[in-house]
Amino acid sequence: MSIKQKLSRLTYGITAAAVISGSLISSDALASERVRWQVPLAFPSHLIGLTTPVKHLSENLKAVSGGNIQLRYYEPGELVPPFEIMESVSTGKYPAGYTWVGYDQGTIPALPLYSGAPFNMEPPAYLAWYYQGEGRELLEEIYAKRNIHPMLCSIIGPEGAGWFAKPIESLDDIDGLRIRFAGIGGKVLEKLGASVTMIPGGELYQALERKTIDATEFSQPAIDKMLGLDQIIKNYIMPGWHQTLTTSHLLVNKDVWNKLKPETRAVIEMGCESATLKGFAESEWAQPTALRDYEKEGVNAQTLPEPVLRELQKVTNEVLDEIAAGDEMFRRVLTSQREFMEHHSIWHSKGYLPRDFYQYD
Repeated sequence: MSIKQKLSRLTYGITAAAVISGSLISSDALASERVRWQVPLAFPSHLIGLTTPVKHLSENLKAVSGGNIQLRYYEPGELVPPFEIMESVSTGKYPAGYTWVGYDQGTIPALPLYSGAPFNMEPPAYLAWYYQGEGRELLEEIYAKRNIHPMLCSIIGPEGAGWFAKPIESLDDIDGLRIRFAGIGGKVLEKLGASVTMIPGGELYQALERKTIDATEFSQPAIDKMLGLDQIIKNYIMPGWHQTLTTSHLLVNKDVWNKLKPETRAVIEMGCESATLKGFAESEWAQPTALRDYEKEGVNAQTLPEPVLRELQKVTNEVLDEIAAGDEMFRRVLTSQREFMEHHSIWHSKGYLPRDFYQYD
């Protein structure tokens, strides 16, 4: 055996030993820290891409930590109502919560820009802004005042624009509607004369059935189908101009988070990144099947005319600017998003094939 071969083997042996040692140290470190969190959910755990990532998260964290990190999630209302999750995590009543942060827009106006805003980015661009741009840093700054550490833990594509008793041909058709609409999109519809209310997803079927509302939006086609909204109304409006994406976040009490070892925090962070990817894949897989089922059942999936979308965009920008004028953090997040969208547009418009290159019969 040559000197070169011996050195090569020696180097290999030292490297292997270092890797094994590092693995054992890491494993021992994780083994010494037990995490047992009760996690209230804002939505039922079976909603594809919206909450199913929490199952992926909890199972993977348990597996990778050898059972030391366990998150037990609870359905909406079992521990706290969906609208109270942020407060319960902030005060330490529960160590963590998995939620749609737009529910808290009344106390933190900037949050709808993170949960899904009108005429905003599509998921790939949003992830670039969030992870590589200012997105995560600004969100952590927002929640620091609430004693919370936030983590993006799910992203799905655009919602449907809603279920309406009659097709929408112009903005005049919105005037006078009693509608359930979330986030900033609800403020846009209010400006157009609609009476907007906020109802949890589990109560929408009854509200439509009893005609206490005329129309509603909730989520994507596959999720809306789970709620049975197509059983009551047959006019489904698309695209989801009001939410070009939807996110869910794992909110962790900051005192609890800071007490964790760095390696434990890193594992949980990676768990949420994995859950985000998994949820997006699940969601994209489910939507075309739901839409084709709607077609078979006689649901009219209407695409809004471009002139209507352009008018909605104009009103949306007016609403966004009004909110920004009254809230500094909203302005900072909105400015960051707009600047990135302008920068990203050259790639968005030139790098991808036009949508009609996909075959659709």
